[in-house]
Amino acid sequence: MGDAVKILNSMPAEREIQVLVLWADDSSPNLGVRALGRGTEALVRRVWPRAEVTFQNYGHRSPHMPFGRLRSLVREQISGRHGMQKWLSGFDLVIDTRSGDSFSDIYGMKRHTIMSAVAACVVRAGVPVVLGPQTIGPFNTVRGRLLARGSLRGARLVMARDAESLAEAEKLHRARCVLATDVVFAIDVPRVDTTRDVVLNISGLLWNPNPHVDFQRYRNAVCKLHEVLTTQGRGITLLAHVLDSGNADNDVPAIKEFVDLTGSMAEVCIPKGLDEVRSVVASANVVIGSRMHACLNALSVGTPAIPMAYSRKFEPLLRGMQWNHTVDLRDKTTDPVDAVLRHLAATDLAAGVPAVQARAHESLLLAEESLRKLI
Repeated sequence: MGDAVKILNSMPAEREIQVLVLWADDSSPNLGVRALGRGTEALVRRVWPRAEVTFQNYGHRSPHMPFGRLRSLVREQISGRHGMQKWLSGFDLVIDTRSGDSFSDIYGMKRHTIMSAVAACVVRAGVPVVLGPQTIGPFNTVRGRLLARGSLRGARLVMARDAESLAEAEKLHRARCVLATDVVFAIDVPRVDTTRDVVLNISGLLWNPNPHVDFQRYRNAVCKLHEVLTTQGRGITLLAHVLDSGNADNDVPAIKEFVDLTGSMAEVCIPKGLDEVRSVVASANVVIGSRMHACLNALSVGTPAIPMAYSRKFEPLLRGMQWNHTVDLRDKTTDPVDAVLRHLAATDLAAGVPAVQARAHESLLLAEESLRKLI
């Protein structure tokens, strides 16, 4: 860590620290990615209030960063035509978020390879890399594990947002890793009145064929859940948490198809941005969500959430905050609708949220202190 300390300590006192945040931004159609970007920026500003923060992500990219394909990065390393290495060397610190859950090979090797290659380019530029609070793993391939080991060894600091991710990093021989939580809890909380009952987030990723869960079983589950809640007289708001875009897995067409299929008369909320979605979930009695950050946004603003999980990233993170209301859609031995309804009927559902928020804020203090120690 010595070189990083020298670099950061050599900055003139009057100069603002320049921080590059990778794989998150403030304009993505995925509001979870926006939450990751804003939360990471908020965490940075707790340590360096006057920091200048730059985001780089798919669709939000500097012309210096040709990371659309691996061969483009390799060519740039040889030719330097776009000035990538010089541009990267102008930053004092890079926080690599890996989109929160993409430090894994479950989304395909192309994504894992490109993200790992960009991190390696930053290291070669002589800039300290921090792996921000995120899910680490799983890595199901030999190549995936080799790439992960290289990224972990190249980082000055690694922050896991759950205990299983911490164990995965340690298994890959990373000596220093901090257990934190998701940065969504660093974002300011909106103050709104409770005007909605049940906010139901339907995921376009799961509504269509996908590698995570049986999409037809998921469709049947959310349709049945809607029917039961309607019969019980619950007010329902259908929420998109990934906005309409060129990506087929966004939530908007899935919700429109759901309404056509069920004849639902529920309010449909397609927010314009992160502030609006956080206000919507803050206005609810409860959020039932298939997107993890729909649930984390809810908990971070004080609303109980029942996640319908499709991957390992959900349960360990929430369990670490002692929130034990996750329904795992991969568990074929349990009816997900019955499981959601049992959690919904829990008398202590809302009462447990303040303690979750307190644990999350305490955990982020560790992340903050770890960043501060880099200087």
